[in-house]
Order: sequence, then C-alpha cells, then structure tokens
Amino acid sequence: MGCQQVEVAQEEKKESARKEEHSHEHSHSHDEATMQIYKGYFEDAQVQERSLQDWEGDWQSVYPYLQDGTLDEVFTYKVEQGGDKTFEEYKDYYAIGYQTTVGRIAIKGNEVTFFNEGQELRGTYQNDGYEILTYEAGNRGVRYSFKLDEAKEGLPQYIQFSDHNIYPTKSGHYHLYWGDNRETLLQEVEHWPTYYPIQMTGHDIVHEMIAH
Repeated sequence: MGCQQVEVAQEEKKESARKEEHSHEHSHSHDEATMQIYKGYFEDAQVQERSLQDWEGDWQSVYPYLQDGTLDEVFTYKVEQGGDKTFEEYKDYYAIGYQTTVGRIAIKGNEVTFFNEGQELRGTYQNDGYEILTYEAGNRGVRYSFKLDEAKEGLPQYIQFSDHNIYPTKSGHYHLYWGDNRETLLQEVEHWPTYYPIQMTGHDIVHEMIAH
C-alpha cells in the first residue's frame, strides 16, 4: 500500500471514529432530553396533539398487584433510594392512586372498552385536545383528553390520558382519569388508575417501575 493510500485509510478510520463518537453523544443527549420530559420538565412548544392510536391495545390495571403484594418490591426500592415516605406511606399513597374496579381496558381505533366487574362497556371517543398542568412540586404534565361520541349509560363522558409523553408515540403504560366533567378531572391528582399491557406479568411490571 502506497504512502498516500495509508494516509487516506487513516483519515477514513479517524472520520469513522468521529462519527461514532458524535452518534453516541447525540444518543446520550437524546436520552437526557427524554428523561427530562418524563420527569415533567419541558417547553410548551414541545407539546403536540396525539390520537387514541398511541394507547391502542389491551391493558390491565396494576391495582391487583398492589393488593396481592407484588408491588411491595417497588415501594421497598423507593425507600432504599432515599424517598420521602416510609414503606407503609408509599403503599397507602399508591393504593389511593391505583384503586379502581376497572381491571382491563381495550382500545382499538376510536373505540374504548371498559371491563368493570364483569361488565363490558364500549364507546367511541373523539379527540378533545390537551391541557398542560403544573404540579405542586414544580414539574408539569400533559393530559390528553377524549370525549364520548354518543352518551351511553355507564360510560364516562371524558377520558384523559397521562403517560409522561408529550408528543405522538406508542405508550408503554398510562394513568387514566375518567368522569363527566372535563374541568373537574383536570384537578384530580390523587386518584390515577394505572394500566400496563395485558401480556406483562406482575414481575415485568415491577421491573419496569423500578427502571423508571
């Protein structure tokens, strides 16, 4: 190989290393930005409309896992990480948050089915915009609201999703608020039934919660 060819090969090698380093930095920076959004720190301009497709799928409530002790590992972890509550206080806090009789929710297109103590209640919901909320701790969240197309007994007029995302993306889990008054729902911060994909085991959910 001639001297010039060696120099070219070396330059190509350096350029490749530079690109790899830039790619790693970009990925790291992207992860940091995503984590900040997840924690509730973002600009209004970053928030975008979302459709029900982001929550399409079959979902299970985590409340039964709290009741049977599966989630105890999560509360223990929070205490070990220097959280501001005792184990019992965490469990009580989440018991209020997760409490629900709706054990399963199925979403397909604009159709939402609530499985409530043996009853199946199905309705069509349309996009009703979003609201940016500021919490006491100083961080913020976005509630994505959907309104029932046609009144049906047993179905809430409004459903509002909160999943720590602020632009179109497939949700991995979500908190759901439902009721007949949009403004009242926006003020609810203590009761937030939470849903994960139905195929996940209790152990999978514990792992996900600890990872976040």
